[in-house]
Amino acid sequence: MVPVLAAGALTSLGKPTVASVGFFFAIVALTLVITYFAARKTRTSSEYYAAGRSVSAGQNGLALAGDYMSAASFLGIAGMVALQGYDGMIYAAGWLAGWPALMFLVAEPLRNLGKFTFADVVAFRLRQTPVRIAAAVGGIATVLFYTIAQMVGSGSLVHLMFGIPYKYAELIVGVVMLAYVLFGGMLATTWVQIIKAVLLLIGVTILTLLVLFRFGFDATNLYAAVSQRYGQAMLQPGGLVSSPVEAISLGLALMFGLLGLPHILMRFYTVPDAKAARKSVLYATGLIGYFYLIIPIVGFGAAALVGKDVITGVDRSGNMAAPLVAELLAGPAFLGFIAAVAFATILAVVAGLTLAGASAYSHDIYVSVLRGGRATEEEQVRAARAATVVFGIAAVLLGIAFEGQNVAFMVGLAFSIAASANFPALLLSVVWRRFTTLGAVWSIVTGAVLSVVMIFLSPTVWGEVLGHLDAAGKPHGIIPLKNPAIVSMTAAFAVGILVSLLTDEPKAQEAFEEEKLRTYLGVGAE
Repeated sequence: MVPVLAAGALTSLGKPTVASVGFFFAIVALTLVITYFAARKTRTSSEYYAAGRSVSAGQNGLALAGDYMSAASFLGIAGMVALQGYDGMIYAAGWLAGWPALMFLVAEPLRNLGKFTFADVVAFRLRQTPVRIAAAVGGIATVLFYTIAQMVGSGSLVHLMFGIPYKYAELIVGVVMLAYVLFGGMLATTWVQIIKAVLLLIGVTILTLLVLFRFGFDATNLYAAVSQRYGQAMLQPGGLVSSPVEAISLGLALMFGLLGLPHILMRFYTVPDAKAARKSVLYATGLIGYFYLIIPIVGFGAAALVGKDVITGVDRSGNMAAPLVAELLAGPAFLGFIAAVAFATILAVVAGLTLAGASAYSHDIYVSVLRGGRATEEEQVRAARAATVVFGIAAVLLGIAFEGQNVAFMVGLAFSIAASANFPALLLSVVWRRFTTLGAVWSIVTGAVLSVVMIFLSPTVWGEVLGHLDAAGKPHGIIPLKNPAIVSMTAAFAVGILVSLLTDEPKAQEAFEEEKLRTYLGVGAE
């Protein structure tokens, strides 16, 4: 008989311990030291946005993994599996499935055609001003929704670890994150992500081994314990997503949303060439695949050993399942380490998101549109840092507004926006000669607006966040779909193709051959 944690059992969550405080301050101090040295090397716009294109394939692979293995991956999936069972693994499988597509469809064209943002690729042979404005809007919308999940996870973690009120916890995270990005730029963010990826993989591996040790290193014993405690339904599909349309929509968002995430796409500009970009995706896929293979074990372990009642009693969305099972299996010291790693995870991802959001404004709007590409290096970096402050403040306010949401689910919504607003225009601009400026603008606007509006009117925001309930007391939305990608992504592709067919742009078609040469051979790539 495997011992479990009884409902109401004591936990050190909410009570600062020497171990938890020590690990937190050690990781924050280490990353701030990195930021200090990176700041001394960050002078030009290329150094600020792209680390001077000096990051190796191996380093970028680790940084990509660190950027992608976010609070949603660690806290959210573990919590979702613990509470929902089998269906929680949909997120792990979906987020992994997009990486081969990223390597074969996007990595090489992005590195060869772009400079700092994915808008560089979309606008390469089209009219710059309208495309960059539209792309900046789509990019910022994606990044804001993704940031909400990270800020909710960080606020919950600091609040529960130290007993600090949630709002103040959000402020602390915002201040530390701004320090990384304002002073260190992409170089500091890259090394913070590398360190965080290594720590996270070590921490989750140890946690997985501890869970398996309790069950004789036999996963079937773990699943039998879950089934015995909660029934066979926990090991079968249908607990989280019961509608086939909802399942397809979620799958589309998770797979193709990756190909439209600005903070991930930005990482391809940090390497020297397209070959390094492809290799970095290969390394990242292996690391991320390993992580997603073992994180469900942590979730099922939390369900079997800690129990749903205790998990939801600490945090109703389940985000603290992994820290709770860490404490049960190895005590407060290991809890402190896991919580500190989770905190570093969130800080690194939020830093990357903030940099992506700031660059969408400073590079695509301020430099390329408002200044016509004639801003000095000093002006470009100053605009980026000002945009960083504004974005950081917005991130804190949104984190406060969405308190209590499951972070994996919130990131799923961000992927819906990315798959709808960014991916269709990015793909069509690279592979289709007839794609026009108006086609790109209307594709981005349609995907961004439709996905955001549908999310706002869904049961998630309209029902849970804004408190609209049906007769049975359950959250309901004006639009029943929780994940809009099946509608919004399809509409973005359709509108982009239709508008391009209706509007002829000879110059864009003529430039397609030049674009192909640069895409596949790297001729003229920066």
